[in-house]
Amino acid sequence: MQIQGTDRYWNPVLETLPRKKLRELQFKKFKRILEWGYNNSKLYRQIYDEAGFHPDDVKTWEDITKVPTLQKEHYRTAQAKEPWPYGDSLCVPPEKVTEYRQTSGTTGQPVYQPDTWQDWEWQSESWSYILWAQGFRNTDRVFIPFGYNVFTAYWNGHYAAEKVGCEVVPGGILNTEERLLKMKELRATAMMATPTYVLGMAETCRKKLEMDPKELSIDRVLCAGEPGASVPATKQRMEEAWGAKVYDHVGATEIGGWSYECTSQPGGLHVNEGFFLVELIDIETGEHIEEPNRTGKIVITTFDRLAQPCIRFDSKDVSMWGDFCECGRTYRVLKGGIQGRTDHITKVKGVLFSPVSVEEVVRSMPQLGDEYELIVYKKGDIDQVALKVELLPEAASQEEKVLHELNWQLRLKTNLAFKIEFHPFGSLPRYEVKARRFKDLRKE
Repeated sequence: MQIQGTDRYWNPVLETLPRKKLRELQFKKFKRILEWGYNNSKLYRQIYDEAGFHPDDVKTWEDITKVPTLQKEHYRTAQAKEPWPYGDSLCVPPEKVTEYRQTSGTTGQPVYQPDTWQDWEWQSESWSYILWAQGFRNTDRVFIPFGYNVFTAYWNGHYAAEKVGCEVVPGGILNTEERLLKMKELRATAMMATPTYVLGMAETCRKKLEMDPKELSIDRVLCAGEPGASVPATKQRMEEAWGAKVYDHVGATEIGGWSYECTSQPGGLHVNEGFFLVELIDIETGEHIEEPNRTGKIVITTFDRLAQPCIRFDSKDVSMWGDFCECGRTYRVLKGGIQGRTDHITKVKGVLFSPVSVEEVVRSMPQLGDEYELIVYKKGDIDQVALKVELLPEAASQEEKVLHELNWQLRLKTNLAFKIEFHPFGSLPRYEVKARRFKDLRKE
């Protein structure tokens, strides 16, 4: 759906603000949250004092790089104190906290996230930009196929969908087949899910319900949790399976929903620059990156979240700046969305390797299923990479041809040789939320 005129923007003023005025606004908001964190958080005061830094040191835009970055481990250490469970990271009295969430814990001890009522309203507002940019309107019936619990998941998506006027159907306690039947029964027009589960639902629909997912009335799908919706081959699989437009967005429990794809689908994600400051930092040198097509890690500041501020947080995500979008937003675009994580990007046989590059190859081959597993290990002193894939039953006679093509494409994309294992269709693990397909056994 192409939306024309001012109706395409949730906030026409902010989303089309001239770059000079936008940067002035960002600097003003950065200074405000920096001073708030220093004055109200023992965590930030300790980090800054130990580094010999004071908020008054930031006098110009270029001075922002002087501010020490925040790591997830800082939160974990600060929260092992009173007032429980937020400790030194809390900036408001505990009685002001009205919402509790936590990270998924995939990288260690979960980080607890407190929000005041104002913070929670801010979360819904920032997500409204995402939904509106992707064409969600009051004519939509949105199905959310997840059980809501302590993990952020799609809590924000639920409330933002209500805010923009959608009807919301929470499908939490239902199993996959029941969710699909409920979507068909209610004629849901949109859903939100991880790319893994979008593909998994399509598989279940075909195999167990003997029904084409296109028979459902889904027009648009909002994805999160994995980079798949910004991987062209994965996006294509999802769109072809459902006959719907698939859109990406990126957020995090500690940060919020900070980027989104619009209906123009520019091959990247808009940064919500009215609510967040996103910096790209060279992984090796620490240099600030402003030019396009140069990869860097993402450091994020959340301007308006007060209970537990997020100031120059090292997200571990990797991306690059791209061109501005034809939609007219003055917000910058991250080309290709999130292209990996610094804690996943690793050297294998001296070659810099990102697991996302394997996803693009696997999902581009129609003879292979949606699932795969990737394992890096050592054999003696030599790095090895094993890739487990599922060959579709109808392609069983093409195994040798597929093996040759897969090896060639992987070598072309990664400059590495892989030990490829074919597994029976349906035998590899299926996931509903975040998939865990990559394992680096050298670290164990």
